Amino acid sequence: MTQPTPASIGIVTVSDRASRGEYQDRGGPAIEAYLQEVLQSPWQAIPRLVPDDIDAIADALQELSEQGCCLIITTGGTGPALRDVTPEATERVCDKMMPGFGEQMRQVSLQFVPTAILSRQTAGICGSSLIVNLPGQPKAIAECLDAVFPAIPYCIDLLEGPRLETDPARCQAFRPKSKPATEPQ
Repeated sequence: MTQPTPASIGIVTVSDRASRGEYQDRGGPAIEAYLQEVLQSPWQAIPRLVPDDIDAIADALQELSEQGCCLIITTGGTGPALRDVTPEATERVCDKMMPGFGEQMRQVSLQFVPTAILSRQTAGICGSSLIVNLPGQPKAIAECLDAVFPAIPYCIDLLEGPRLETDPARCQAFRPKSKPATEPQ
C-alpha cells in the first residue's frame, strides 16, 4: 500500500529580532510541536523566519502557497505596534478573508488576558492555502490553535487540499456527516 504524500504546512515566524539572530525563535517551534501533537496524518513543516516587513511577509506567504502548502500558520506581528504588519501582509495576498478565525481566537484569549483585544489575528485564503495569523507567545499560540483547529481540516477539504486527520483525543476535527446516497425514483 502506498503511503499518502505528506501535507505541506508552512510555518512563518515574523520577528525583527529573531530574523537578525538576536532572539531565539520560540513561536515557530511551538507551532510545529502543536501540530506534531494534534495531527495524525503525514505532514511536513516548511519553516520561514522573516522580519516585521510587509513585503517580506507577503513574499513568504505567497511563496509557501505557490509551493503547495495547504496550511500556512504565522506567529508574530499581530499587535498594534508600528512594525506589526502580519495581518496587512496576509490581506495583501489573500483572495478571501476568514474573519471568524480571528474573532474566535480573540474570544478565547480574552479568558486568559485582557489585552487580547489589542490582537489583530486573522485568517484568509491565498490560492488553495489557508493562512492563519497567530500571536507570538507560545502559550497564546496553543490557546488560539485549540480554539480554531477543529475547523481547519474541513476548511482544507473545502479547498480541495490533502485530508488532515487529527488525534481525536487531542483535537476533535469537525466534518459534516455524509448524507446517505438517495436512490433514483
